[in-house]
Amino acid sequence: MKTYMMALGGAGLLLGVSVAAALAQTESPTVPPDPPKFDAQGQVDYVGVADILEFKALPEYHEPDWVTKNFVDKGKLPPVKDRLPKEPMVYKTGNMVDGVGVYGDTMRHVIGGRPEGWNYIGGQSQGWGGIDIGLSECLTRSGPLFQIKADELEPLPNLAKSWEWSEDGHKLTMHLIEGAKWSDGAPFGADDLMFYWQDNVNDPNVTPLNGATPGTFGEGTTLEKIDDYTVVWTFKQPFAKQYLYQMAYGTFCPGPAHILKPQHPKYSKNTYEQYKNAFPPEYMNIPVMGAWVPVEYRPDDIIVMRRNPYYWKVDEKGNQLPYLNEMHYKLSTWADRDVQAVAGSGDFSNLEQPESFVEALKRSASPDAPARLEFGPRIIGYSLYPNYSANGWGEPDERGQAVRDLNRNDHFRKAVTEAVDRARLGQSLVKGPFTAIYPGGIYSGTTYYDKDSTAYYPFNLESAKAELAEAGLKDTDGNGIVNFPAGTAGGKDVEVTLLVNGDYQTDKSLADGIVQMMEPLGIRVILNTVDGKQRDALAQAGKFDWMVLRNQEELTSVVQKTVNLAPVGPQTSAFHRAGKDGQLDLLPFEQQLVDIVNKFIASSDNVERKDLMKQYQKIYTDNVYGVGLVQYPGALIINKRFANIPKGTPINLFNWAEDSIIRERVFVPTDKQGKYELHADTLPGAPGSAGPVN
Repeated sequence: MKTYMMALGGAGLLLGVSVAAALAQTESPTVPPDPPKFDAQGQVDYVGVADILEFKALPEYHEPDWVTKNFVDKGKLPPVKDRLPKEPMVYKTGNMVDGVGVYGDTMRHVIGGRPEGWNYIGGQSQGWGGIDIGLSECLTRSGPLFQIKADELEPLPNLAKSWEWSEDGHKLTMHLIEGAKWSDGAPFGADDLMFYWQDNVNDPNVTPLNGATPGTFGEGTTLEKIDDYTVVWTFKQPFAKQYLYQMAYGTFCPGPAHILKPQHPKYSKNTYEQYKNAFPPEYMNIPVMGAWVPVEYRPDDIIVMRRNPYYWKVDEKGNQLPYLNEMHYKLSTWADRDVQAVAGSGDFSNLEQPESFVEALKRSASPDAPARLEFGPRIIGYSLYPNYSANGWGEPDERGQAVRDLNRNDHFRKAVTEAVDRARLGQSLVKGPFTAIYPGGIYSGTTYYDKDSTAYYPFNLESAKAELAEAGLKDTDGNGIVNFPAGTAGGKDVEVTLLVNGDYQTDKSLADGIVQMMEPLGIRVILNTVDGKQRDALAQAGKFDWMVLRNQEELTSVVQKTVNLAPVGPQTSAFHRAGKDGQLDLLPFEQQLVDIVNKFIASSDNVERKDLMKQYQKIYTDNVYGVGLVQYPGALIINKRFANIPKGTPINLFNWAEDSIIRERVFVPTDKQGKYELHADTLPGAPGSAGPVN
């Protein structure tokens, strides 16, 4: 259907517009095309929660022979049965691709981050790249959910082994694993949770690295200790099952209260900065609940982590996990991570940059290639997001305010989206069937996607120009760039700054493409290319007109970070936040999105939830809330010697692949094991010791 721009009341806007523009036609949206077939994508074997794990006592337990010989027999450690909880978590053999594993070997990671220290809940980065996932355990677990049947979708139990709701749905009683211990042998329990909740999440002077705030778990939510292994959540909203996802990585992963609490200003003379930095990267053997413990740190070189002798998970044969003795994190660059994984000097990488796909596939196809590629679904995608806040967020100047007014104009947004040639953008990143057209909103191929509810505005420059004219924009000085209306920003050329993360080639390539595609439309785009930290800071402060952003979990899983799907609160949206008065200036369709998201959070009916997300998708894409650009798959680059890697593992759906593959179950067959361990036959020592204890 085509709309001719001769509507009554449009004459004022069309004064001075060329005859050609006046006669231009705007195009109505259609459904998006199906993504191209991609044979290299792995197929997931869907299972139920009970197929993966359970909590129970086993008749006997085992550990590596060298642990028994060097530590238990010499009285340095209690027997393994005494180091495990009353009912350890037991992984089911049937869910392991290669079955029960064997002990030994190392997984070598390469990362671009650098550790600030080990106080994760106090705000310190541990370097990323899977380090924090290996150290920290959370109340629930979400990474492996990519393989859970849709009708059973709910976070996996973890530190919380079970839970039940009160009859009115306002209280959630959680039962923790009983008798589990930190890696130094200290008991784990409800006190660790309460310290994290009361003195970190709820202390305005502490900013946990994951950004957890009281509102992360619902406004007005409280947490109470009942006994050492029982806590009760109280929510204002009944049956707030949504927040079970927020209790997974990394927003409810408690730290060791017996070590951290004495350094907290509430219990010491420390400042908050001293508390945050009390455990620098040189501090070895920080107690953890995770499978591995840091035992060596060499600045700008490597972090070494060894198996946790008190780890609380086993396989069905009673073998204490993990199977792998050691983890390495070589401190290099993120780009080098892919290079080393393909070359075999690294063992694992999340291949996220499409520019590397073809070469990586060619290398992995060689019979003597050390690594293989496991492609997942197309759940990496980018959008162009306009700043919708016309209320002073970010303190824009006159030009910036004028751009925001345009951003809030639906004709302007439709002009922008129709000027984007998504097929050309995708092919500019990588040739072949990898990329797909992405209209925006929920990703195709995910649980809540509905094609018929998705409005796609195809590339059509003439229609885009017609939409721009509908928005009241025209080129008054004949230089090819439309001008702000008279009396707005001095009637100057429409110039828009585009915030982009310069750390990644994909981001830069997409931003360059936007610059080139907006020029024929008559909009001048000026890049503000900064590093990732600067981008995040500028985005948080509202210092942008547009930004190119890689979408996060809310548009893939939907059930995680759901509050970020719309500005349901003053700070929940990345591109529309409240001004200094704390008030949001929502557009009418945004209020509809907010209402839908709130209904989704409150609902526990899967049928109703799917219908709500159909409504969300239609309103989002009809109104071009975000200008979708491209979507494509990621791939795991994994050394061929590793076993128990689940089929079709996405690099990041419910969590990053380092969590999704369940690394504590990954092993290397005996005949493929290499001599990579730097601290063979050692275990982490007491807190504060210089390194592993022999």
